[in-house]
Amino acid sequence: MPATAEDMSVPAADLVIVGHFDQTPGYAVRRKAGAPSWLMMWTQAGAGHVEQGEAAFTVGAGDLIVLGSMTGHHYRVASGASHWAFWWVHFQPRPSWLTWLSPYARGSRCHLVRAVHEAVNERLDHTFRRANADARWPGHGAPPEVARRPLRPAVAVAPQARELVLNAVEEVLLLATAAAAGPVEGRDPRIRRAEELIAAEPDAPHTVASLAGSVALSPSRFAHLFAEQADRTPMQAVREARVRHAARLLEVTDMDVGQVATASGFASPFHFSRTFRKEYGFSPRQYRSRLRGT
Repeated sequence: MPATAEDMSVPAADLVIVGHFDQTPGYAVRRKAGAPSWLMMWTQAGAGHVEQGEAAFTVGAGDLIVLGSMTGHHYRVASGASHWAFWWVHFQPRPSWLTWLSPYARGSRCHLVRAVHEAVNERLDHTFRRANADARWPGHGAPPEVARRPLRPAVAVAPQARELVLNAVEEVLLLATAAAAGPVEGRDPRIRRAEELIAAEPDAPHTVASLAGSVALSPSRFAHLFAEQADRTPMQAVREARVRHAARLLEVTDMDVGQVATASGFASPFHFSRTFRKEYGFSPRQYRSRLRGT
């Protein structure tokens, strides 16, 4: 029986790693504090059981999971399943990806995209295989050929290889969210309007009361509905929107960290830096330096 990985194999925040597993019953990974990197898993066959924070669910063929960093998680071959075959990638997300994933949030920085259409399965598999090959590229000469050979986990070391793998992750997310069965239907339009308001003005001084007033609900009713339908509290959604906005500013402007913090609605640079590191695994300065290759 395969050994259980208990608080082991925690990749560093700056590593980009891609691999494929086909595990039998007994395989399990538990990280009590989560990992500093994000984790994507796309199931090809069999079934797995995933827990992150308070969220818990079983996944099967076609399901895509994206787990945010720094939140305890546990995943294993599902009870009664003969195996679990899945692609996986450890990475740090680009800000735009969080917008695509937001409708599929299941709470506790966990996202589940159910039933990706089988028409894109072959392309997703090829994209992961290409990423696995590209991760081995030293950054000069021709990238490796995508070969049907035994798959081994690969760490993208060269900056060019890292970008190619991240491009593949982006392609997977775009294809999966576009070809999925879709998020839960029937969401209250008032909650959607509140989410749109948060996304449009992340720097505004939002409170539960102000957001509730904007959609003509009492604060208590609004907070209950929002948590029920968005799988996170209103202020968690505000924080996530502010961090995404800050990441975009770090990418495309030369504003210093203090200016970015103010423009994104954070009370202080210290609070901003602490929140940003928790979300992305890097300080704002490190995030900008990595994007610019400095």
